[in-house]
Amino acid sequence: MSIKQKIVVVGNGMVGHHFVDEMAKHDGYEITVLSAEDRLAYDRVHLSEYFSGKTAEDLALTTPEHYNELGVKFFTDAKVTNINKAEKTVSTETGDKYAYDKLILATGSYPFVPPIPGKEREHCLVYRTIDDLDAIQASANSGKVGVVVGGGLLGLEAANALKELGLQTHVVEFAPQLMGVQLDKDGGELLRNMIEGIGVQVHTQKATSEIIDGEDCVHRMVFADGTHLETDLILFSAGIRPYDNLARDFDLQIGERGGIVVNNECQTSDEHIYAIGECALWNNFIYGLVAPGYTMAKVAVDNIIGGEQQFTGADMSTKLKLMGMDVGSIGDAHARTAGAKSYTYFNEPDDIYKKIVVSADGKTLIGAVLVGDTSEYDSLLQYALNAIELPKNPDSLILPSSGEKPTLGVDALPDTATICSCLNVTKGDIISAIDAGACDVAGVKSCTKATTGCGGCAALVKTVTDHELEKRGVEVSTDICEHFAYSRVELFHIVKVEKIRNFDTLIEKHGCGIGCEICKPAVGSILASVWNDYVLQEDHLPLQDTNDTYLGNMQKDGTYSIVPRMPGGEVTPERLIVIGEVAKEYNLYTKVTGGQRIDLFGARVDQLPDIWEKLIAAGMETGHAYGKSLRTVKSCVGSTWCRYGVQDSMAMAIFLENRYKGLRSPHKIKFAVSGCTRECAEAQSKDIGVIATENGWNLYVSGNGGMKPRHGDLFATDLDDETLVKYIDRYLMFYVRTADRLTRTSVWLDNLEGGLEYMQKIVIDDHLSINQELESQMDAVVDTYQCEWKTTIEDPKQLKRFRQFVNSKAVDKNIEFVTEREQIRPARGDEKSYKGVQIHTVDITTDREVEPA
Repeated sequence: MSIKQKIVVVGNGMVGHHFVDEMAKHDGYEITVLSAEDRLAYDRVHLSEYFSGKTAEDLALTTPEHYNELGVKFFTDAKVTNINKAEKTVSTETGDKYAYDKLILATGSYPFVPPIPGKEREHCLVYRTIDDLDAIQASANSGKVGVVVGGGLLGLEAANALKELGLQTHVVEFAPQLMGVQLDKDGGELLRNMIEGIGVQVHTQKATSEIIDGEDCVHRMVFADGTHLETDLILFSAGIRPYDNLARDFDLQIGERGGIVVNNECQTSDEHIYAIGECALWNNFIYGLVAPGYTMAKVAVDNIIGGEQQFTGADMSTKLKLMGMDVGSIGDAHARTAGAKSYTYFNEPDDIYKKIVVSADGKTLIGAVLVGDTSEYDSLLQYALNAIELPKNPDSLILPSSGEKPTLGVDALPDTATICSCLNVTKGDIISAIDAGACDVAGVKSCTKATTGCGGCAALVKTVTDHELEKRGVEVSTDICEHFAYSRVELFHIVKVEKIRNFDTLIEKHGCGIGCEICKPAVGSILASVWNDYVLQEDHLPLQDTNDTYLGNMQKDGTYSIVPRMPGGEVTPERLIVIGEVAKEYNLYTKVTGGQRIDLFGARVDQLPDIWEKLIAAGMETGHAYGKSLRTVKSCVGSTWCRYGVQDSMAMAIFLENRYKGLRSPHKIKFAVSGCTRECAEAQSKDIGVIATENGWNLYVSGNGGMKPRHGDLFATDLDDETLVKYIDRYLMFYVRTADRLTRTSVWLDNLEGGLEYMQKIVIDDHLSINQELESQMDAVVDTYQCEWKTTIEDPKQLKRFRQFVNSKAVDKNIEFVTEREQIRPARGDEKSYKGVQIHTVDITTDREVEPA
């Protein structure tokens, strides 16, 4: 038997774990992992999600069982304190010794804490590990104000964590701006304004001279300019330093400012010892992102097995969402390259800033800054990484679309183009996976691990995969799932033409199996769109998701929100009083929404029928906030009250909301109506936007807010009331018929062949001769409308489902609230008084709860 080479990995962070995964693919090696932490590798990229509900198990990248399957030996709480290069052994602080043939140092980095007097005080913490997060959470429970020292990537992520914990949050930065490495001055200033707009205070050009006792808070941070800031918690996130102590202590070459020096093979000054990730110094540079560390891990593995791969640097471009704000940076963002020229687009009202930096000859993209909208990031990155020649007018790549933007097709990308930066997956890797037998996106993901990092490349991976499959003559499946060999559009037509009214009939005639979580809700939506039956009738109930099943939006603590409809945002004082009385009686958190209605939070499932009975008795009805349907029609007061209004926008908004309130669709739909071109209702950001003119109404379609905002397209101008409604009927019903599941009108229109012009031909010119049919179908939906909550409270059988526990009227003691700003909010883990498991015993003959034996 051949003797296996011994591979010892010191450190089990993300990069160390990636090395193990790659090394385990090769036979002939005995892998041992020594982790100084008390747990195996976890996802540090999404660490802040720990405060928004994710657990340590959710963040874990591996498990003991997985390592056992790979044949990997692993030890936690195993801090290495000694390297004997002559004997080729390492020892831990407990005295255990491990022999190696190849040693991998993946020790990562530690947070830099500036040498400020008072930094050792209690509640002065760092943000790096899960243990750090536990300490932060414990500290936050006793304070009200938190300060993050550092305004870079890590600092802003840490600030988001403090904000998630409910602290009044401040960011203190020594430099003149936030994210000075990634953003230019204007981009940094806009980001600051956006962050301050959500309640996080930013202090730049502040040097902390000492930390002393505070008067109103635990600490007082005294700044060099004589000012001060009081806080209960200080979180240092002012950069990182490489964990290179083992190399320092045992005579491996170290850089002048730290870091373990490595060559292109990731070898240290000892050829048997490798360093990868944030502890490694390559070409006098330390890479603080996970993607370069993954590349280093692959290079080290390849070198160990006799390959010739080399690490020659890595792209440091980044796209991320900071506190809900999109930020992107590519290459030379500061235009420091000789002869570089910049194109800038700055939309201050909408908080959007875009800049591209091009070479002196204007042919190559060398840098970019995107703040507020990163929709062009993927295309710009490919231009930069692959030196693809720019279009004649490079600024067209970032300017708002007045026509067709230049597009970068898949064929324009070389095989070396990086598609997934986190895992360094190229277009060539995807092609190789397809050549090796991957026949769909899932197969490509399995082979290459693309999209398993931050996930930001998912759309591009699908585009490249589908394109390459089609080039090979492979038909790219549009099947909705494994149970139906049809797309959503095809199922819609089957249901309509064959007059199928339930799921069981459809799957019996045109499918197989019993259905799944993909096809059941999709078919439920189709049936509702076509026949508009009560969604909770017996044969439709199994098709609904949790929100539709209980006719309310489930919140993170298991309670539900209640949103009565307020057409156009109009509500009488009498109904407003009823809402207040209900909120007060059931102690519900009350908030006015962006859609001009009132949302009541914190209702238990058993309280929902009683609450809705009171609201319906007052003349209100469901607002469908839980459904894929029309949500709201936002409106200004229009010509009735406003001296600028030119049409009665309130009357039109109320009419439109009452007309379309029963329409179920592939995704939610939002309307708005503005009474003049001042656009107070923000109609151009809605699926259907209506703006009054002196001569009638202008119609805008397929606008969208959310994660990827889209300005609505002007569809038709100066319409009278009747024509406006007909156009909306036709447009929406064609969308309901042809859109894929869970697709907003914005994405649908962007992907529709022919786009806006094609839809204008259909709706205005009756290009397909189906307008009468579309109108009739909409009329059928309008005529069969019912308030689903009114139907529910009138049916005793339906009311039996609204219980916290099956066969018990007991309530869940784990649902607890605390008071904040004079209203309730869900109690966090440490704030809860009840931490047990509830057991209820029911006498099945009487349906009554009894004391357990």
